[in-house]
Amino acid sequence: MKFLRAILLAGLGLLPIVGQAAGDNQGKPNAGANQTILDTAGHYPIPGSYAATILGTPPQLRPDLPKQVDSRRLALEVLPGLSKPEVFFYDEGLHATFAKQDKKAPLIFLIAGTGSNDLAGNLDTMMKAFHQAGFHVVTLPSPTHPNFIISASRSHIPGDQHDDAEDLYAVMEAAMKEVQSEIEVSNFYLAGYSLGGTNAAFVAKLDEQRKRFNFQKVLLINPAVNVYESVKRIEATLDGIPGGPKKIGNFFNSMVEKFTQTYRQGTHTAFDDNFLYSVVTSHELTQEEKGGLIGLSFRINSAGMIFASDVMTNGGYVVPKNRIIGSTDNLDDYFRVSVHLSFLQYFDEYFYPYFQAKRPGLTKAQLIDAQSLKNIENYLKSSTKIGAVTNENDFILSAEERDYLKSLFGDRTKIYPVGGHLGNLAFKDNVAYMLNFFKPAGDK
Repeated sequence: MKFLRAILLAGLGLLPIVGQAAGDNQGKPNAGANQTILDTAGHYPIPGSYAATILGTPPQLRPDLPKQVDSRRLALEVLPGLSKPEVFFYDEGLHATFAKQDKKAPLIFLIAGTGSNDLAGNLDTMMKAFHQAGFHVVTLPSPTHPNFIISASRSHIPGDQHDDAEDLYAVMEAAMKEVQSEIEVSNFYLAGYSLGGTNAAFVAKLDEQRKRFNFQKVLLINPAVNVYESVKRIEATLDGIPGGPKKIGNFFNSMVEKFTQTYRQGTHTAFDDNFLYSVVTSHELTQEEKGGLIGLSFRINSAGMIFASDVMTNGGYVVPKNRIIGSTDNLDDYFRVSVHLSFLQYFDEYFYPYFQAKRPGLTKAQLIDAQSLKNIENYLKSSTKIGAVTNENDFILSAEERDYLKSLFGDRTKIYPVGGHLGNLAFKDNVAYMLNFFKPAGDK
C-alpha cells in the first residue's frame, strides 16, 4: 500500500511543510502517534485489518537493516525480437534487481505482489534482510506489472497461474544467464508475497519438472488460495464508498480533501508516516473509507495492467483496435476508462474469452479453479519444502481458506493474529521468522 500512501501524500503536496503546528510541537514528530506505536510491548501494533494493510509496519518496529544494499538493476531480454508499440518507447527490457555476495552463497528469487515492480517497498525490505543474512538476491516484478506484461509475458495477458509461472521461470533463467559469471551459488530459494506468493507455488511445481534451480525451500507470504475469490473480496471494498465503484474518482477527491483538512487542523509538522498513522487509526476515517482506499489502490494497479495488455495484444478492449498511440499522445482518457474497470470485468470480458478461444470447451468455472492452490494440491501436500505465512485477519482469505493453508502445509504454516494483508511483513519478528525458515535445519 506504499503506492497508495504516495498518492495521498502527493495530494497534500501543496500544503506547507510546516502547517498549523505551534509552540513546542513545531518541528517535532507528532508525539501522540509515536506513543501509540511504542506502547505495544513488542507486538504488531495495528489491530484493524484495513488500517494495517494501508499503514504497514511503523519504522520503530522494523528490523535494523542497512539503508542501502550494493545492487544493480538488470534489463533482461526475455523475448528476443519482441516488437513493442511506440507508446512503450521507454521500456528497455524486463527489469529485475540483483544484489550479490562476494563469496559463494545461496540465491533467493523474490516475486512482487499484484501490480508491483522489482523496486517495490516490500521487496526492498526483503532484499535487504536476505542480503544481510548472506544471500544473493534477485527481485522480480509481478506478472501483472506493465513492464512484465510488455517485456516478459508471451501472451501479454496476465493472470493465468500456469502461464505466468512459465514466464517467471523464463525471467529467472534470463537473470541467471546475466549474472552467473559474477557469482557462485550454493543453492536456490524462492519466496513471494500476495499474488507473488501464489505465483511462487506454481513456479516451484514447474521447477520440479524443469529442475533448473531445484529450490530447496519456498515461502508463500500472504498468498491468495483462490485468486478469483481474493480479488472479489478486494473489489468489494469499493462497495461501501458513496455511490459505489462507479464514483471512484469522487471518492479519491473526497479522501484528499479529508486528509488535507485533518492536516491543517492538527498539530502535525509534516505529512509523513506519523501523520497517516494518526489519521487512519483515529475516528477520522470510517471502516468503509479505509476499505475504499485499498480498493482504489488495487484499481489503479489494475488500470496499468489492463492498458498494457490491451495495447500489446491490440485487443480493442480500452484502446480502439488498430489505433496507434504515439510516444507523446495523452493517455488520460485511457486511464480513466481503465480505472473504472474491475478485475472481474477484465476476467469476464477479456481474460476468459482469450483462454476459451485457446482451449475450446473451457468453462469459466474451470478457469477460475485453475488459478487456485487447490489446482496443484497434490504437489503442495507432498512437498515438505514449502511453507506459508499469513494473518488471521487478512481480508483476502476466508476462514475456510486459512484452515486450508494449515491443512496443506501443517507446521510449516505460520498465522499471526493481526496484520491485515501484508501490513506486518516488515515487522521485526516476522522478518526473523522469514529468515529462519530458509536456514538449514542444523543452523536453526
